[in-house]
Amino acid sequence: MAVFLTNPVLAPGNRAPAFTLPTDRGDKVRLTEHRGRWVILFFLPLALTPSCCVQAKEFQKEADRFMTLGAVVVGVSPSDHQRHSDFRKKNKLNFPMLHDRDAKLAIRYGVYRERKTNVRNYLGIVRTTVLIDPAGKVTHLWDNLRVKGHVGRVYSRLEAELKG
Repeated sequence: MAVFLTNPVLAPGNRAPAFTLPTDRGDKVRLTEHRGRWVILFFLPLALTPSCCVQAKEFQKEADRFMTLGAVVVGVSPSDHQRHSDFRKKNKLNFPMLHDRDAKLAIRYGVYRERKTNVRNYLGIVRTTVLIDPAGKVTHLWDNLRVKGHVGRVYSRLEAELKG
Protein backbone atom coordinates (compact mmCIF):
# COMPACT_ATOMS: atom_id res chain seq x y z
CA MET A 1 0.00 0.00 0.00
CA ALA A 2 1.45 3.35 -1.04
CA VAL A 3 1.34 6.35 1.27
CA PHE A 4 1.33 9.90 -0.13
CA LEU A 5 1.45 13.37 1.29
CA THR A 6 -0.88 16.04 -0.05
CA ASN A 7 0.34 18.43 -2.72
CA PRO A 8 2.91 20.76 -1.11
CA VAL A 9 2.83 23.37 -3.91
CA LEU A 10 -0.64 23.95 -5.35
CA ALA A 11 -3.97 24.76 -3.77
CA PRO A 12 -7.23 26.17 -5.08
CA GLY A 13 -6.84 29.89 -5.72
CA ASN A 14 -3.17 29.62 -6.77
CA ARG A 15 -2.17 30.74 -10.25
CA ALA A 16 -1.41 27.62 -12.30
CA PRO A 17 2.28 27.54 -13.27
CA ALA A 18 2.71 28.44 -16.94
CA PHE A 19 4.24 25.91 -19.31
CA THR A 20 5.25 25.21 -22.87
CA LEU A 21 5.81 21.51 -23.56
CA PRO A 22 6.16 19.34 -26.67
CA THR A 23 3.63 16.72 -27.73
CA ASP A 24 4.35 13.39 -29.41
CA ARG A 25 3.32 15.04 -32.70
CA GLY A 26 6.17 17.53 -32.49
CA ASP A 27 4.11 20.65 -31.78
CA LYS A 28 4.10 22.57 -28.51
CA VAL A 29 1.28 23.40 -26.13
CA ARG A 30 1.29 26.49 -23.94
CA LEU A 31 -1.05 27.00 -21.01
CA THR A 32 -1.45 30.67 -22.03
CA GLU A 33 -2.95 29.56 -25.38
CA HIS A 34 -5.97 28.35 -23.43
CA ARG A 35 -6.78 31.56 -21.56
CA GLY A 36 -10.52 32.01 -21.64
CA ARG A 37 -11.10 28.24 -21.48
CA TRP A 38 -11.15 25.73 -18.68
CA VAL A 39 -8.15 23.37 -18.68
CA ILE A 40 -8.17 19.87 -17.24
CA LEU A 41 -4.51 19.03 -16.78
CA PHE A 42 -3.83 15.48 -15.67
CA PHE A 43 -0.48 13.98 -14.72
CA LEU A 44 0.29 10.32 -15.37
CA PRO A 45 3.22 8.42 -13.86
CA LEU A 46 4.05 6.46 -17.04
CA ALA A 47 2.22 6.19 -20.36
CA LEU A 48 1.19 2.67 -21.48
CA THR A 49 0.77 1.27 -17.97
CA PRO A 50 -2.65 -0.27 -17.24
CA SER A 51 -3.96 2.42 -14.86
CA CYS A 52 -2.70 5.23 -17.09
CA CYS A 53 -4.45 3.66 -20.10
CA VAL A 54 -7.72 3.34 -18.16
CA GLN A 55 -7.53 6.97 -17.03
CA ALA A 56 -6.70 8.30 -20.51
CA LYS A 57 -9.50 6.26 -22.11
CA GLU A 58 -11.97 7.66 -19.57
CA PHE A 59 -10.90 11.22 -20.39
CA GLN A 60 -11.18 10.38 -24.10
CA LYS A 61 -14.74 9.08 -23.65
CA GLU A 62 -15.73 12.39 -22.05
CA ALA A 63 -13.55 14.75 -24.13
CA ASP A 64 -16.47 15.97 -26.28
CA ARG A 65 -18.63 16.59 -23.21
CA PHE A 66 -15.80 18.58 -21.65
CA MET A 67 -15.47 20.59 -24.86
CA THR A 68 -19.18 21.49 -24.78
CA LEU A 69 -18.54 22.98 -21.32
CA GLY A 70 -15.66 25.06 -22.72
CA ALA A 71 -12.87 22.86 -21.38
CA VAL A 72 -9.81 21.32 -22.95
CA VAL A 73 -8.20 18.09 -21.69
CA VAL A 74 -4.40 17.86 -21.59
CA GLY A 75 -2.33 14.92 -20.31
CA VAL A 76 1.27 15.09 -19.05
CA SER A 77 3.84 12.42 -18.25
CA PRO A 78 7.62 12.09 -18.26
CA SER A 79 7.39 9.30 -20.86
CA ASP A 80 9.48 9.74 -23.98
CA HIS A 81 8.22 10.80 -27.41
CA GLN A 82 7.81 7.27 -28.81
CA ARG A 83 6.01 5.97 -25.73
CA HIS A 84 3.57 8.90 -25.90
CA SER A 85 2.98 8.26 -29.58
CA ASP A 86 2.27 4.58 -28.91
CA PHE A 87 0.07 5.54 -25.95
CA ARG A 88 -2.03 7.96 -28.02
CA LYS A 89 -2.46 5.43 -30.83
CA LYS A 90 -3.30 2.52 -28.54
CA ASN A 91 -5.90 4.54 -26.63
CA LYS A 92 -7.17 6.56 -29.65
CA LEU A 93 -6.66 9.86 -27.85
CA ASN A 94 -7.62 13.12 -29.55
CA PHE A 95 -6.26 15.41 -26.85
CA PRO A 96 -2.59 16.34 -26.44
CA MET A 97 -0.20 14.30 -24.34
CA LEU A 98 2.67 16.49 -23.20
CA HIS A 99 6.20 15.24 -22.74
CA ASP A 100 7.67 16.45 -19.42
CA ARG A 101 11.00 14.67 -19.91
CA ASP A 102 12.81 16.06 -16.86
CA ALA A 103 9.63 16.27 -14.72
CA LYS A 104 10.21 20.04 -14.46
CA LEU A 105 6.52 20.81 -14.86
CA ALA A 106 5.59 18.01 -12.46
CA ILE A 107 7.94 19.57 -9.90
CA ARG A 108 6.41 23.04 -10.43
CA TYR A 109 2.94 21.55 -9.93
CA GLY A 110 4.04 19.61 -6.84
CA VAL A 111 3.23 16.19 -8.29
CA TYR A 112 6.81 14.87 -8.50
CA ARG A 113 7.65 13.89 -4.98
CA GLU A 114 8.52 11.07 -2.65
CA ARG A 115 6.33 8.03 -2.86
CA LYS A 116 6.41 5.38 -0.17
CA THR A 117 5.49 1.74 -0.45
CA ASN A 118 5.92 -1.16 1.93
CA VAL A 119 9.15 -2.01 0.14
CA ARG A 120 10.85 1.29 -0.70
CA ASN A 121 10.74 5.06 -0.97
CA TYR A 122 11.32 6.71 -4.34
CA LEU A 123 10.67 9.90 -6.29
CA GLY A 124 7.96 9.78 -8.92
CA ILE A 125 4.80 11.28 -10.35
CA VAL A 126 1.77 11.20 -8.06
CA ARG A 127 -1.35 10.74 -10.20
CA THR A 128 -2.99 14.17 -10.09
CA THR A 129 -5.57 16.22 -12.00
CA VAL A 130 -5.72 20.01 -11.85
CA LEU A 131 -8.78 22.02 -12.91
CA ILE A 132 -7.68 25.45 -14.14
CA ASP A 133 -10.22 28.23 -14.71
CA PRO A 134 -10.30 30.56 -17.75
CA ALA A 135 -8.23 33.16 -15.86
CA GLY A 136 -5.44 30.62 -15.19
CA LYS A 137 -6.16 29.87 -11.53
CA VAL A 138 -6.41 26.46 -9.92
CA THR A 139 -10.00 25.83 -8.88
CA HIS A 140 -9.70 22.20 -7.83
CA LEU A 141 -6.97 19.63 -7.33
CA TRP A 142 -7.34 15.86 -7.19
CA ASP A 143 -4.10 14.64 -5.63
CA ASN A 144 -3.15 10.98 -5.33
CA LEU A 145 -6.41 10.09 -7.01
CA ARG A 146 -8.05 6.75 -7.67
CA VAL A 147 -8.73 6.13 -11.36
CA LYS A 148 -12.15 4.49 -10.98
CA GLY A 149 -14.85 7.15 -11.24
CA HIS A 150 -12.35 9.99 -11.35
CA VAL A 151 -13.32 11.50 -14.72
CA GLY A 152 -16.96 11.64 -13.63
CA ARG A 153 -15.91 13.57 -10.51
CA VAL A 154 -13.95 16.02 -12.67
CA TYR A 155 -16.96 16.51 -14.95
CA SER A 156 -19.29 17.08 -11.99
CA ARG A 157 -16.90 19.58 -10.45
CA LEU A 158 -16.59 21.49 -13.72
CA GLU A 159 -20.39 21.64 -14.03
CA ALA A 160 -20.62 22.94 -10.45
CA GLU A 161 -17.98 25.59 -11.16
CA LEU A 162 -19.90 26.76 -14.22
CA LYS A 163 -23.13 27.04 -12.24
CA GLY A 164 -21.26 29.21 -9.75
